Amino acid sequence: MEERKFVQFKKDEYAVKEYVKASLGKGRISSVKVEYTPVGEKIIVATNKPGLVIGRRGERIIELTEILKKRFKLENPHIEIQEIMKPEFDAQLVADDIALALERIGSLKFKTIAYKMLKRIIDSGALGVEIRLGGKLPSERAKSWRFASGYLKKTGDTAKIVDKAKATAITNSGMVGVKVSILSPDKKIHDQIVINQEIKDKIKIKIEEEKVEKKIMKTRKKRKSKKSKEKITEQTKEEKAEEKIDEEIKEKQEDREETTEKGKSEENKEEGKGEK
Repeated sequence: MEERKFVQFKKDEYAVKEYVKASLGKGRISSVKVEYTPVGEKIIVATNKPGLVIGRRGERIIELTEILKKRFKLENPHIEIQEIMKPEFDAQLVADDIALALERIGSLKFKTIAYKMLKRIIDSGALGVEIRLGGKLPSERAKSWRFASGYLKKTGDTAKIVDKAKATAITNSGMVGVKVSILSPDKKIHDQIVINQEIKDKIKIKIEEEKVEKKIMKTRKKRKSKKSKEKITEQTKEEKAEEKIDEEIKEKQEDREETTEKGKSEENKEEGKGEK
């Protein structure tokens, strides 16, 4: 029984939210929250046009509170208006604006509508945007179109910081679905790396030091190569000198051998003459 009561309670809460959105108008309300206090029910309406929602001297809010009492049997509903200062970062307002533009202008100019909204959001300072349109755009066959720009988280725990919303546009060709995802600059990304001027200066200093080290290594290599070449030239000179000395010694030995052979041959000849 408690589970059924809980489910019915949530259904009633959802019905209140949808009725408030429908009664105040499409494209004006971002979100509706219901908080329960000892005094009564507090309904917080987030909007970027508080004047249109409140009406003259609060006429619309007074009417809405009376309807909520009678239709949804709320004891003491109290409506609070929360103004949205930057509507470009609110996904629901953006989706509603695109849907209203498609209904007003038509589905043939869906690309201009999407690109204008994308540019407006990025120019306002958003980190990333994604707009998806699905339906008969522009042909009779249903298609899905994606318009994206910037950085956007899709998976993981950090994807919860992305504001997502849906809206529907009723055109002459049929229903068109609109999905919007916006990552505002106010959100904190845990794995984001911020490069400050100090880090840039450190990187520049490291690059300069590496360049200096490379130059020093090159000069050392050149010196080593020069020394090795000089050593090789000295060794070659010494080897050539030794070769010359060996050749001279060989030539002298050959000359000596020739002279000794000549002397022996002459002695032999003289001995032969004496015997005769």
